[in-house]
Amino acid sequence: MRVLDLFCCAGGAGDGYKQAGFEVVGVDIEPQPKNPHCFVLADAISYLEENGHLFDLIHASPPCQAYSKAAKQWRKEGKSYPDLIAKTRDALVKIGKPYVIENVPGAPLVNPIFLNGSFFKINIHRPRFFECSFQIDQPFVPDMKPIKMGRPINEGDILQPVGHFSGVKYAQREMGLPWMGQKELSQAIPPCYTKWIANRFKEPTK
Repeated sequence: MRVLDLFCCAGGAGDGYKQAGFEVVGVDIEPQPKNPHCFVLADAISYLEENGHLFDLIHASPPCQAYSKAAKQWRKEGKSYPDLIAKTRDALVKIGKPYVIENVPGAPLVNPIFLNGSFFKINIHRPRFFECSFQIDQPFVPDMKPIKMGRPINEGDILQPVGHFSGVKYAQREMGLPWMGQKELSQAIPPCYTKWIANRFKEPTK
């Protein structure tokens, strides 16, 4: 099976699909030299419109800055960010293939499920929502312990890897993304999230 990973960045989401047995093709408008999967440098929506029919599943992670807490200060100061969620959804629906749209809390997704590190027993606070065109029941996601954002990073601390955070090696290990640096980790999806979704897609009753 093949999955198209749109707005793929350094390939965190794509790696979860790979672990679930998918062939991954990632697309991003910016070069992604650290992405370990098959990569295409292109506009994500244009590539989707031209090639989406060739894939069994399509994952899209449109830019989140229009809704993320990390960019709230810059929005208040007048900076505007593209909101591509509706445009991406329209293109996905037109293609007619099963899809997943991932984004941050507050993004206008339709009936999304919520995932966080606590569900996968990893010490990472990375709350994300996933709009799926196929049925996935919302799992129970335990609350997380207090988040450790400064130095030192001790075993068992819950780390929120955003901005210029401390504990890169800790984040690499906990997220399962050893090829990424601080910049990539600050935005990446732990592969365990998308591996879980991919397995629900392949075996809905599992």
